[in-house]
Amino acid sequence: MAKTIQAPIFHVNGDDPEAVLRVAEIAFGYRQKFKADVVIDLVCYRRRGHNEGDDPSMTQPLMYNLIEAKRSVRTLYTEALIGRGDITTEELEAAQKDFHDRLEEAFQETHAVQTGAILVTSDDQGAIAGVDRPHSQRVDEAAGEPETTGIDPAVLSLIGEAHGNHPPGFTVHPKLQPLLDKRREMARSGEMDWGFGELIAMGSLLLEGTPVRLVGQDARRGTFVQRHAVLHDRVNGQEWLPLMNMAENQARLWIYDSLLSEYAALAFEYGYSVERPDALVMWEAQFGDFVNGAQTVIDEFISSAEQKWGQRSSVVLLLPHGFEGQGPDHSSARIERFLQLAAEDNMIIARPSTPASYFHLLRRQAYARPRKPLVVFTPKAMLRLRGATSGTADFTTGKFQPVLDDPAATTGAGIQKVLLVAGKIYYDLKSEIDKRGITGIAVVRLEQYYPFPAADLQAIAAKYSGAKFVWVQDEPENQGAWPFMVMEAQGRRPARSVRCLETPLRVTRDRVLQEKPGGSHADSRPRSV
Repeated sequence: MAKTIQAPIFHVNGDDPEAVLRVAEIAFGYRQKFKADVVIDLVCYRRRGHNEGDDPSMTQPLMYNLIEAKRSVRTLYTEALIGRGDITTEELEAAQKDFHDRLEEAFQETHAVQTGAILVTSDDQGAIAGVDRPHSQRVDEAAGEPETTGIDPAVLSLIGEAHGNHPPGFTVHPKLQPLLDKRREMARSGEMDWGFGELIAMGSLLLEGTPVRLVGQDARRGTFVQRHAVLHDRVNGQEWLPLMNMAENQARLWIYDSLLSEYAALAFEYGYSVERPDALVMWEAQFGDFVNGAQTVIDEFISSAEQKWGQRSSVVLLLPHGFEGQGPDHSSARIERFLQLAAEDNMIIARPSTPASYFHLLRRQAYARPRKPLVVFTPKAMLRLRGATSGTADFTTGKFQPVLDDPAATTGAGIQKVLLVAGKIYYDLKSEIDKRGITGIAVVRLEQYYPFPAADLQAIAAKYSGAKFVWVQDEPENQGAWPFMVMEAQGRRPARSVRCLETPLRVTRDRVLQEKPGGSHADSRPRSV
């Protein structure tokens, strides 16, 4: 495999620790000097089995007859050190005694903790409380989130104007010039679309000194040609990042197109986020379904690392989701799977429906402590939906709201049915309600699935006392959020559950929209559950 990319390969004998160290130094030096891949072929063997109870000689007797007869690396190396006069026998014995004493001390401490009741905990109280946490994991001790994530109007204007400040002699692609002009105009007129709302979130963080890193398949342009965070000179291919040219003392933006390996890419970004608590680190799937390739990383690290090791991460997963006729492998980001992994406040799962909601969500993620992974189901068709825009005031005030009430229902009077939804279907339903002139229906948006915003939803539910609540979704009944929602609403989730609605949610295969009196019901059934 290394030969296919013409990488240098260093072969080294694992029985010679000093040779191994020397090769590692050479390989690292090569990597730093030439910015290219290098491979170490470490020729060695495995003395023990898979775990302390495994005996590999049962299945590979001939190989392990040779290994058992072979002196260990430590024996060979200590003999070489003594033979060269580098250390004395007495110094060797003292080092070995110190090593064994340290092991015994660690064993006794671990044994004392584990002989008590086994704790299931998501904080630092328990088996990991005494562990000396790495520096990158200590900044979470002060919990909380900002009171507001709004920005100064001047910041919004600066970000807009940056998209017209291209380098001297830079030739903008003729198809992209209207987009840049539109972004400057949006910042002035106050009608921001989804792509620009995301750039405002990133740009404002950079101006505040928070680095931003975004990696994904076609992340720089955007899978749906909506982002264009990096532009290319039409003549010579020179790159221009508008968000990197706003202020002298701003933080840095890293944005890369990754290889088509969700497993490798997400694993790297997870590790990067663990070690960079000061940065907003995001990984984007080309389509939400592609997260399947990284399922192991999600199961073993993102959803469980805090429980297992007290290791925190604020990595953001951006998963384009929406049933809009693009086929089964380009529609679903598997909302139901993430909700099944959600417990003990181990992650945040959201599906914002407006550019401003997404903006506030990303800014909250950058500053909230303790850090939690964030899964965002981002839109596709809604990226260019005329009604899915946000005004200036939505960006300069307020913060992320996990539930959005129907702006048309100023009071609960006359409301017989409340449609509880998430994502693009809100705009589909509102359009149909307006087209038919239907009254008596309110459409409430759930912007965050988990942690379930029970108190926020209860406050809105109280406004519509006596109304029937119906959950509406694009996904089939056994997919999406329905199984999760019905448990939450009816108080059937086992731990820390809240019965938030007096009228339980129910699925309907009949009609979610009530026709005007005398109207026909022939076409009133939407594609939704």
